Amino acid sequence: MKKVAAYAKLLRLPGIGALGIPTVIAALTVGVVDPVDLGLVFLIGAIACIFGFILNDYADVELDGLVDDLKEKPMVSGAISKKSALMISIFLALLSFVLIIVLWYGKTIDYYKFLALLCIFSAGILGTIYDLYGKHIIGSDFLVALSVALVFLFGAFSFGRPEMVTLVIFVLTFNNLLYMNAIQNGIKDADHDFKMGVKNIALSSGVKVKGMNLTIPQRFRIFGMGIRLCSAVLLFSPFLFFGYDYHVWQLLLLAIFTVLFLVVDVKFLTLKTFDRGKIRKIIGVQSFLRYSLVPLMLISIIGVTYSVILIIFPIAWYIIFTPLLGEQLFKPRM
Repeated sequence: MKKVAAYAKLLRLPGIGALGIPTVIAALTVGVVDPVDLGLVFLIGAIACIFGFILNDYADVELDGLVDDLKEKPMVSGAISKKSALMISIFLALLSFVLIIVLWYGKTIDYYKFLALLCIFSAGILGTIYDLYGKHIIGSDFLVALSVALVFLFGAFSFGRPEMVTLVIFVLTFNNLLYMNAIQNGIKDADHDFKMGVKNIALSSGVKVKGMNLTIPQRFRIFGMGIRLCSAVLLFSPFLFFGYDYHVWQLLLLAIFTVLFLVVDVKFLTLKTFDRGKIRKIIGVQSFLRYSLVPLMLISIIGVTYSVILIIFPIAWYIIFTPLLGEQLFKPRM
């Protein structure tokens, strides 16, 4: 059972419900409602992300071994060998393309499907560069952010021409991943990144940990809040700038969640004490607030039913599977 649990952790089982949702959202924005098509793009999106996570774990084994909280990760603990993990990542990469063939079977490979293929292929290249060399390239967070955003765009191009709201969510996806990697991970890992000579935006901006004291320079806070405020504007842009229909209660609910989202961000960026457990918990809360915002934005576009499913499904999946692996809820081992 321990071996099974190790592989489940390596494959990010509790997070699969969230990892596959972006490509589903992309497909829904271009009018796709067929459950088979949605199921396939869900699997492709999740597998593409898991590929990246495993490759990143493979590259960061030595670095993760410096952090007590991460010593139970499958490769760090030795439960799964680096060779096995690498073989799994290669298998997942091949499986994603097999599923693309199944998704498009019997359909004409038009211009948009060619762009979809270009997106998923480019995402793999950018993600691999980040996973293997990102720790030595300042600003490599932009590469992984673009990689995940391209996986999202694959979900739309697979079926046709993206709508304006699709492109808005594409930029939102980029923003969210940039914040997660550059800001959240930059602060979370500031206590040990410098020991391995990591070059990133956080350390180069002056983020540092001395004992339990955490220093976050003002310029880094401004950079982080700038990303989030840009995302806040984008959430309302379909209705303010592009003439999409909306419900008044929908905008009110979206506004409440957006303000809550920004308040948590301010709390995170003004931390003065380095407490990894607390930081992990805040990141977990931020993640699930983030997953709720886009479905709220889409209520008047894809309908209440789909939006509610998009909000509940990843959270329910996470709550069900996390305890089965002996992990704590909303405190991801990252």
